[in-house]
Amino acid sequence: MSTNNGPAQDEGGLRAPTALGFWGKAWWWFHFLVLVNLARLRFIILLAAIGLVIIHWDWLVATFEKWTRPAAAAHAASDYEYFCPMHPAVIRDNPKEKCPICFMPLSKRKIGEKKDVALPPGIVNRVQLSPYKVVLAGIQTWKVNYVPLVKEITTVGYVDFNERGMKQVAARVKGRIDKLIVNETGRMVDAGDALASLYSPDLVVTMQNLLDAHKGGNAELKKIAWDRLVLWGISTDQMEQMLKTGKANTHLIIRSPIHGHVYKKYVQEGQYVEEGSPLYDLADLSSVWVQGQIYEDDMAFLPPQSIFHDSHKSPKDLPEATITTRDNAAEIFVGKLTFVFPHLDQKSRTVTIRFELDNPKHKLRPGTTATVKLKLLPRRLDVLARTWQADWAKRVAAENAVQSIVSPLQPALGLGLSSLEQAAITHVLLQQGFVLAVPDDAVIDTGSQKIVYREIGPAYYEGVLVELGPRMVGPDEGSYYPVLRGLQAWDSIVTAGSFLVDAETRLNPAAGSIYFAGSSGAKGGQAGVSHVKPSTPVDEEATVKAAFAKLESETDRRLAAAQYFCPEIKGSRLGLMGPPIKIMVQGQPVFLCCETCRTPALANPKKTLDEVQRLKKAKKGASR
Repeated sequence: MSTNNGPAQDEGGLRAPTALGFWGKAWWWFHFLVLVNLARLRFIILLAAIGLVIIHWDWLVATFEKWTRPAAAAHAASDYEYFCPMHPAVIRDNPKEKCPICFMPLSKRKIGEKKDVALPPGIVNRVQLSPYKVVLAGIQTWKVNYVPLVKEITTVGYVDFNERGMKQVAARVKGRIDKLIVNETGRMVDAGDALASLYSPDLVVTMQNLLDAHKGGNAELKKIAWDRLVLWGISTDQMEQMLKTGKANTHLIIRSPIHGHVYKKYVQEGQYVEEGSPLYDLADLSSVWVQGQIYEDDMAFLPPQSIFHDSHKSPKDLPEATITTRDNAAEIFVGKLTFVFPHLDQKSRTVTIRFELDNPKHKLRPGTTATVKLKLLPRRLDVLARTWQADWAKRVAAENAVQSIVSPLQPALGLGLSSLEQAAITHVLLQQGFVLAVPDDAVIDTGSQKIVYREIGPAYYEGVLVELGPRMVGPDEGSYYPVLRGLQAWDSIVTAGSFLVDAETRLNPAAGSIYFAGSSGAKGGQAGVSHVKPSTPVDEEATVKAAFAKLESETDRRLAAAQYFCPEIKGSRLGLMGPPIKIMVQGQPVFLCCETCRTPALANPKKTLDEVQRLKKAKKGASR
């Protein structure tokens, strides 16, 4: 289709202009199919190139460093590396950086060389945290000390009659109950109160024989009748009165032998009874028993059976228990442990224990349930007594060995009985109820081991393998464990936050260093390193002071302070990596920052001593 105004226009489709020649149409199609589409893909191609560069950036950097690094530097980097002695996971290829965890200078070693220092016996691990982590975790410490403790065993029991206070009133002669003066169960009676009146033909005959023998002067017959009446329960006063009046009593008055209440009544008025027939059961409630059951796991804490043989003679030596009942919940009763059953109930796997206690105003009613808390003093626990005896024997043997070897030199060496005196003091404190103990929240129980973290420097802790006694109760009703082995008095241990310290020792070293603003442990690589520094700075002076305090003598502290730096690691101040390590080099004391420096220091003694002298002169000059 065409118009008068110009050439024909395409109404649809994709065609090159008709006015173009052959080469013009070819160029038009090339421009449209190739150049236009490439322009549209430029942005996508650019993004893909950037992505490839990012992905292979480490390879590109390594390739660039490989071809641009000097030959000498490449040789050094391939032979040596720098690591933190306190945190071996931190490894660098140059000494310019410091440990991102403890901020200590790095030590030099050959690649592949591992010099792990063996921990002392009883120490399972060591860890140093940043001050920021210590504050963030809320770590608190506690001084190990002697604490008054008791072993508390709680159980449920029931109030029972004191069997030694129960009596049964029986008929001593056959006859008929004519009158029951006490004719109801539960009634309170006093000793000597009349309970019943019994008519007995045998009694009448015997009384008459007594009167006839008295009147006739037959002493032998009188004695036989007299003794028979005494056996039947007739009192001497009654028989003397009968002889004065000359009249025989026809009824026997049965009286109560104790003060108590009628627990059970067996007869009715008018009932005939035989000799020995029970009439009443009486119970004295001035004292009661409380019987409870404890599981066999707690049986080891109970006193030996032998102490109960004469319990009524020595009540002060028996363990005490506090007892409460539901009907007297506000009142606490105190009872003595008087008996432990010699057999075990196989169904419940428990053993019955018995307490005896006074029952003022009959507040404790037999049959009621009671909560019993048995409190055993430390001196009654066999495990503590055996530990002290073993420690005493060990100290005596050691003292005897020392005395036999150095006895002539004792005045010069200043040896004494301090070790035995310490054991004696421990025994005295044990008798008074004081035991070396640690709080419950300081103990990490792994199942096979019990670990307590001891602070050996600011933010520096070591896991101590300890042997502990049973869980006991302290003066503040808190839970404590007696220390049998592993810790000494005045050791500073971690209480709050101990699980966080233990978790840090179990973390993957690389992950742990990242968590505490460190590195991933990749040698030479800086990718992924977080340079976040703790907001709480390290107090170097406090750290050094605490580390120097652990040295053996004041002389060592002065020598370490005069040396100031480690002779092996340049710029490593003594005390910042724990207590300085003292070694003797050609008869002279030298102090190192850590155990790793021991081998190189001893390998070249002249160089070490020269460096120590230089450090002392530099410190002296700085002081001036």
